Amino acid sequence: MKQQGLEANNLTFPFVAKACAKLSDLNYSRSVHTQILKSIFGNDVFVQTAMVDMYGKCGEVDYAYKVFDRMPERDVAAWNAMLIGFAQLGSLDEVFSLLDGMRFAGIHPDSVTVVGLRIGVLSAKSLELVKGIHAFGIQTGVAADVTVSNTWISVYAKCGDLASSRKGFDEIGVKTVISWNSMIAGYANFEKFVDAFYLYRRMLVDGIKPDASSIVSLISSCVRLETLFRGMLIHSHAIKLGCDLNISLTNTLISMTFVSWTVMISGYAAKGNMDEAMSLFFSMEKADETPDLVTILSLLSGCGQTGSLELGKWIDDYVESKGFKDDVMVCNALIDMYSKCGRICEAREVFHAMPEKTIVSWTTMISGCAMNGQSEEALDLYDRMRGLGFKPNHITFLVVLQACTHAGFLDKDREFFNMMTAVYDINPGLDRYSCMVDLLGRKGKLIEAMGFVLNMPIKPDAAISSALLSACKVHQNIEIGKYVASRLFEMEPREAAPYVEMANIYASVGKWDRVAMIRLLMKQNKVSKSPGESLIQISGRTHRFTVEDRSKPEGELIITLLDSLALQLKDGGYPLRLMWELVYPCKGVFGSSHLTLPGEWLANILSPWRIFSWWISGEEYPPTTSGGYALGEGYAIDGGYPTGGYPPEGRYIVGEFPPEGGYPCGG
Repeated sequence: MKQQGLEANNLTFPFVAKACAKLSDLNYSRSVHTQILKSIFGNDVFVQTAMVDMYGKCGEVDYAYKVFDRMPERDVAAWNAMLIGFAQLGSLDEVFSLLDGMRFAGIHPDSVTVVGLRIGVLSAKSLELVKGIHAFGIQTGVAADVTVSNTWISVYAKCGDLASSRKGFDEIGVKTVISWNSMIAGYANFEKFVDAFYLYRRMLVDGIKPDASSIVSLISSCVRLETLFRGMLIHSHAIKLGCDLNISLTNTLISMTFVSWTVMISGYAAKGNMDEAMSLFFSMEKADETPDLVTILSLLSGCGQTGSLELGKWIDDYVESKGFKDDVMVCNALIDMYSKCGRICEAREVFHAMPEKTIVSWTTMISGCAMNGQSEEALDLYDRMRGLGFKPNHITFLVVLQACTHAGFLDKDREFFNMMTAVYDINPGLDRYSCMVDLLGRKGKLIEAMGFVLNMPIKPDAAISSALLSACKVHQNIEIGKYVASRLFEMEPREAAPYVEMANIYASVGKWDRVAMIRLLMKQNKVSKSPGESLIQISGRTHRFTVEDRSKPEGELIITLLDSLALQLKDGGYPLRLMWELVYPCKGVFGSSHLTLPGEWLANILSPWRIFSWWISGEEYPPTTSGGYALGEGYAIDGGYPTGGYPPEGRYIVGEFPPEGGYPCGG
């Protein structure tokens, strides 16, 4: 244009300025500004407003304000351009200062002003400010504008107030496709797929043709397993609408597919169904989807929960081959997995090989030592951690207290409990109180434990009361047991455990009439106990068992083998001392009339529920036929436990509290 000798006018410069703003190119913007100053349109309101808008959208609000401040006269468009410039940077003070100046100058705000204010308050994520600006819009008479109404639908949704967003949507008389898209996007952002899909159907019924934005919003909400099929249907509809080549939609579909794989794998792993989780994992790789960190962490967590050691080792090799082994979170997950599978040596190897350790790494290793009976090592790790300058958090103190509880270190438990509050100003949560009650109960200090519970500054939960009730069962304390059980009956009237525990206490002292009374109370309150289920990994497959489970093809062989092991125990000089728990020598009380069924041995070895307590005299647990040791959850740990160790809490069933420092070698 310039080469042909044509001069720009007050209509040309604003369009050029708009192009510079789109590019966010400050050098071009300054060049255009120089040309404007050389022209006769330097003081033109229309041109100067375009300059303010250009600098504002380039993020240079200081330049924009200099142009704005030197304008001889300003119309509503100029004020709006400057206000939006500050709003885009989240400068709320300047935004409201400009609004005051605008009103003082007698300029009446319009719909663009309200949109600019909306941009500013949205960055603050303040619902109160949003409502205030909305009220201001109504007061100035611009609320009826459909553009403004669409804006409020989006703003309220982004602030989490879907009710106000929907109210604004319903009040719009003639809805545009943007109105529908704004509301659908609001639901989609909060994964409310049902509501989003319902609106989409209404949109079609009302004759509004969806665009790519409609489809993208719906697809983005299809990240859960149960919505995957609907997501496929919407994709099919997008193809019919001709939106399938849209770049945003393509990216969203890729994200939906990947997230769906991860969600499904994580879901199965969290439920303990590692067979399905791994099947999906391999299918994911076949589909050329690369598993990410979240997928790996989910699988490792599932292996730890189910004791799937072989699978956990395979995943360890996999993460090393894929270059994940240097990631701190993966290392922490490996430590946790090996610890929960009873492989504390492998957990140590991962811990010591870590290039850098966080407080989570130290806490996970301390927890692993605690759950595997290495309480002294756990406390030593805690001291080393503090020596390196790491500040323990509430989780660290929880695992340290658990280490003291497992080892029976009552004095140290009290020391750490007091240190947590006095030195680190950490408020003891219910879990920390539960550790103290558990240890006092195991030590037989039931009166002190009862006083501790009654003097707690917070209301004890069911876990604390259950720990005390279990101690009453071990020490056959009926009076405290009755009081604690009555509290538990009130807190959890449908939970079977307190009824069973109290029945066990009565049974241990031969009060069978009281046992029958508890049974009657359970019937009246419609309480039933779900049968325990155990898992065991053999050759990469997970097998599940219940009490007296004869459904397996090898069921009879398993029971015969367990019967044989019982005789070997007896012949080998391992007398068993049984404590009543769920099985009684009176027919019909809890559905069992005998105590020596092989099924009860099966339950003892395989069930995670404490079917009955047992204690083997002597120095060692009896070895399994594979050279390992049988644990209460059905895991066979090859080679047993290291010197000074004993099986982790919840994975063995004992009738007595372990001696100070744990049992001797292999105990």
